[in-house]
Amino acid sequence: MEYVTAEGVDVPVLGFGTWPMKGETCRSAVQHALDTGYRHIDTAQMYNNEDAVGEAIADSEVPREDLFLVTKIRRQNLAHDDVLRTVEESTQRLGTEIDLLLIHSPSRTVSIEESIGAMNELQARGTVEHIGVSNFSVEQLRQAIAASDTPILTNQVEYHPFKSQSELLEFCIENGVILTAYSPLDQGRVVGNEVLVEIGAQYGKTAAQVALRWLIQQEMVAAIPKASSQAHIEANFEVFDFELSDEEMDRIFDMQGGLLSRLRSLLGL
Repeated sequence: MEYVTAEGVDVPVLGFGTWPMKGETCRSAVQHALDTGYRHIDTAQMYNNEDAVGEAIADSEVPREDLFLVTKIRRQNLAHDDVLRTVEESTQRLGTEIDLLLIHSPSRTVSIEESIGAMNELQARGTVEHIGVSNFSVEQLRQAIAASDTPILTNQVEYHPFKSQSELLEFCIENGVILTAYSPLDQGRVVGNEVLVEIGAQYGKTAAQVALRWLIQQEMVAAIPKASSQAHIEANFEVFDFELSDEEMDRIFDMQGGLLSRLRSLLGL
């Protein structure tokens, strides 16, 4: 496993996403992911699968201290008292403390400062180790950083070879925030892409594996692909035995219409 580090915290660069799996499908998938080697597991209140994730963790032989468990607060639960109450309920469903707690999406009615303040209280209690956000714009992320007594560890957003996040990623790099890519395979749409297939052929890898490698090879980026079948769970994890060249990285960036030269410099490309 490789790691991405922010504020002295090492986060497994490849995680396992669980949306929209539920029940036994989710439990067995998470269990197989843990057996395969994943140590970063992502869930959320709105997924209605925290109990299944918790069962898989409890049944696993992987030591709890080796896991990095992420859950997210539902948008409707972002008022101060609702944060405190519902996160405690999340820990009960998960059967364990939370390594990283995120705001799932910005509230339309509750201030970022109010939600972050409650999350900081949960950190002080020891219920939550780290905090972050999801689906935040640059300006919203800036507000969250300013509001928090502790570092904002990540901003989890949609990011894949067909969707540029250049401005946000540049801001994350400059401010020591991990960008965690959800839907990193664009819900399977990367599979038949000619550029990714061609690059993968050089390494005996699939287009999906190339897309994941492209993401995790970038500075301050982690990825959380979801898979339910054992074959796909294992295939998504087989991205640590090859490395894309600068030219190959550029070809994939160019699929988005290209990124700013400043960002490419920051990424070392």
